[in-house]
Amino acid sequence: MSGSKSSARDAGQRTEALGLTVHAMPSPDLRADVRRTRSGRLRMLLVVAVCAAPVVASYLSYFVLRPQARTNYGALVEPTRSLPPLPLRTLDGRAVDAATLKGQWLLLALGPGACDTACEKRLYMQRQLREMLGRERDRVDKLWLVTDDAEVPAALGAALKVDPSMQVLRVPRAALAAWLQPEDGRALEDHLYLVDPMGEWMMRVPAEPDPSRVKRDLERLLRASSSWDLAGR
Repeated sequence: MSGSKSSARDAGQRTEALGLTVHAMPSPDLRADVRRTRSGRLRMLLVVAVCAAPVVASYLSYFVLRPQARTNYGALVEPTRSLPPLPLRTLDGRAVDAATLKGQWLLLALGPGACDTACEKRLYMQRQLREMLGRERDRVDKLWLVTDDAEVPAALGAALKVDPSMQVLRVPRAALAAWLQPEDGRALEDHLYLVDPMGEWMMRVPAEPDPSRVKRDLERLLRASSSWDLAGR
């Protein structure tokens, strides 16, 4: 009997000990875990917001809050117009792939092969503008697009051949008119046109321009693109 009582006593003690052990274990605080998770996510979102703030601000200022006042002299083309597959030819009739014009800033002059006084004046202005850029001039090429099949005067052709930065190509005027656009009331040939190294027409120089103001436009553009554009193709 005493053995039975002893066994019963031992079993009771073990049950009580087990019960105490179970009740002594801390229950998981799920609410604290949720709070910690939320806090971590909020901190992460705050870091992302701080990093993205300058980008967001730049987009807002450019697309939403852009000031109306302009400092550029030439007319900006918005949106820019990509160089199309123009049917270009050299003066002796060889075909030229329009894509080969990319990789360099281009200052375009347009006109018929006969090249009257106004045409010669634009070509002279084109040359002077490039020379005025000084050491940056090697980043800009001059291109005369002849809009008909007329012969280029021999004296003018000889002068252009000795200028390594000048290229002369023929292209139908209608093809140019589908890409370039003059100022209202002006002819297509009245302007110089600026094309960036990616082949995007992005600025039209006013007819009868002030060279010093055009030069400032060119200098700003070359300075702004100096991190990714180098001389030569």
